[in-house]
Amino acid sequence: MIIPVRCFSCGKVIGDKWNTYLELLSKDMSEGDALDELQLKRYCCRRMVLTHVDLIEKLLHYNPMERTKDKAAAAAASAPNY
Repeated sequence: MIIPVRCFSCGKVIGDKWNTYLELLSKDMSEGDALDELQLKRYCCRRMVLTHVDLIEKLLHYNPMERTKDKAAAAAASAPNY
């Protein structure tokens, strides 16, 4: 979802390195070289960055309140008028 602020194993701050990591990857740098450039030497920290799945942008497209409003409007439209 959101990149963790700290490594779960050693506690090193890694949350501030995510955007730089993505920029390095967009410049056709390999994952290992990008992690070396970011000074992520421990395998636990490297794991945190390599295995992160950035889902926040996809989740922001779904607003549960919109679905609730749509259901309420549909229910009101189909309700019989007495």
